[in-house]
Amino acid sequence: MKKCLALAGLAGVVLSGCSSVSNNNQPAEGTTVNVALLETTDIHQNVLSYDYYKLAANPSFGLERAATLIQQARAQYPNNLLLDDGDLIQGTALGDYQAVVNPVKCGDTLAVHKVMNYLKYDAGTIGNHEFNYGLPFLSQVTNTNFRLSNIQAPNGCGAPAYPLVLANVANLSDKQPIFKPYAILSRTFAGTAPDGSSVQVPVKVGVIGFTPPTIMDWDKKNLQGQVYTNGVVETANTYIPKMRQEGADLVVALSHGGLDPSAYSPTMENGSWHLTKTGIDALLIGHSHDIFPNPGAASSQFNNMQGVDNSKGFVNGVPTVMGGNWGNRLGVIKLTLKFTGGKWVVQNDKSAVETRSIRNADGSYVAADPNVSQLAAAEHQGTINYVKTPIGTTDFEMNTYFALLGDVSAIQIVNMAQKAYVENYVKTNLPQYANIPVLSVSAPFKAGRNGASDYTDVAPGAVAINNAADLYLYPNTVQAVLVKGSDIKNWLERAAQMFNTIAPGAAGQELINSNFQVFNFDVMYGVKYQIDVSQPVGSRIVNLTYNGSAIDPNQQFIVATNNYRASGGGNFPGIDGTKTIVQAPDANRDVLIQYIKDRGGKLDQATYGASRSWSFVKISTPGGVVFKSIDGKQAIAQAAGVSLIGSPKPNGDGTATYMVDLGQ
Repeated sequence: MKKCLALAGLAGVVLSGCSSVSNNNQPAEGTTVNVALLETTDIHQNVLSYDYYKLAANPSFGLERAATLIQQARAQYPNNLLLDDGDLIQGTALGDYQAVVNPVKCGDTLAVHKVMNYLKYDAGTIGNHEFNYGLPFLSQVTNTNFRLSNIQAPNGCGAPAYPLVLANVANLSDKQPIFKPYAILSRTFAGTAPDGSSVQVPVKVGVIGFTPPTIMDWDKKNLQGQVYTNGVVETANTYIPKMRQEGADLVVALSHGGLDPSAYSPTMENGSWHLTKTGIDALLIGHSHDIFPNPGAASSQFNNMQGVDNSKGFVNGVPTVMGGNWGNRLGVIKLTLKFTGGKWVVQNDKSAVETRSIRNADGSYVAADPNVSQLAAAEHQGTINYVKTPIGTTDFEMNTYFALLGDVSAIQIVNMAQKAYVENYVKTNLPQYANIPVLSVSAPFKAGRNGASDYTDVAPGAVAINNAADLYLYPNTVQAVLVKGSDIKNWLERAAQMFNTIAPGAAGQELINSNFQVFNFDVMYGVKYQIDVSQPVGSRIVNLTYNGSAIDPNQQFIVATNNYRASGGGNFPGIDGTKTIVQAPDANRDVLIQYIKDRGGKLDQATYGASRSWSFVKISTPGGVVFKSIDGKQAIAQAAGVSLIGSPKPNGDGTATYMVDLGQ
């Protein structure tokens, strides 16, 4: 006998499901089965082990290498599900090429989706960056009808062959999720009966997806008036009971968010920690570009976090994994299920969580799956041709190796382009603000966050589109905010959280706060200031001046930035969308490209890369403070005015530990 249910689902669609209640259809009490959940997350269009910004192969990342780990894990665990946690379609020039430059047609499939179809993914969710190219594009490439009047429903477009689930983004009109909120995957797994014999058992795995509710701020121009978000906990509490009623023996949450144990808010960016309280059996997380569990990592943000076991991979007792980013790792949760009391129950004491790196113990990397490069060959070559398009020349090296120490060789040109654009925009469209000075902020988006390959370096010589994409990594659009001098101070105090508090007179202190994201280290152009890292957070910005005079807390300024920051991204005090006066349609990267072209394409360092906005207040520390960057870059450091002590010590991964004298 079976008990069947009918539930109201998306847009009035009836969801039906049956769960066995007859003992004749159930495994014997005590039957066990091992199931491996395999996770990729934050691929960001790194299909191949190739850096389009440097036009060079790089084996330290790439889905083509994660594919090898996937095959190995499947061989080890025949009972498996391969799942993706979002931020898939944006992040490299390949993503821009297929979305903007040569938009993929309905009859074609995104390169990354072709690869994932080949790898036979079982399910995936949607990250925040999936929305960067707009809802029409996302609807087409996922072949999903969002039921929006201004977007034609796709009909048979190329798309992932696996279900995409996202529960907490809903259509503003019909109040239903724009994607299926969850999927129930029926699988037959090999198990072990109580007598030791092998048995085949049916297991229904429910998979539900979540994305950061803050997409409504970050991608406001793409989403406002069309969709809205719900908090992850409220959404989970709505759908997980339905999933259980439909027969889900195991509920797996794909949450594109990190772990934040602070008080819950329906709008919090990283709500995954709180999802463990909603009755799920396993949690796959992402967004933070980090590793969980990460045993033995002294600087891990997950150490000593409430309810978190960073060695075994449990959050409030729920097996949880975050498998790095860019395809550099595979997350693996091995669950042991036991049929007890008429249902499958996860045996935490017999389950295990780990991440597996594409980097071998000897420093080499696993081989790439050759089928992946064949599947993406045409798109790969098209992207290379696109990014080689010349736009100018430079007589200096624009890099971010020491950007966190004040070097602006790769930041100033971005700030100058943004400032000029906003000044012209205000003059043309907002003459009432014409007498208010315009400043600009930009961050060193690539400054080692993702390892030795994650730095900007534009060599002297020809400048092409790939170099502009290297200087400005994200497909943001230009926005500007109207603020006061007091807001400028608070803005810079937030950015100064990039640094640990340094005790004068103590030796060997780590300068950089590894838990603070480099893309939040805004460098402000148009003012001068110093950062005193001996002072506590919130009291570090001193000698803040504009045109040589101390800034009046009440003086008005316009700050050129991007849609992410202007709308509240990064939690900068008072910058929450309410002060935005410019919401331009142009991408920051395109503005940079046009700025270079408009100036004849010739960049010299004296004009475009030597105007340092800030410096450290001098502090005496015996032996200097610890700073990590690429090995062998002493000459660049010295040219940028960084005072080094001794020679850097190689770390064996392409980076080196530098000792920096803050007293000079």
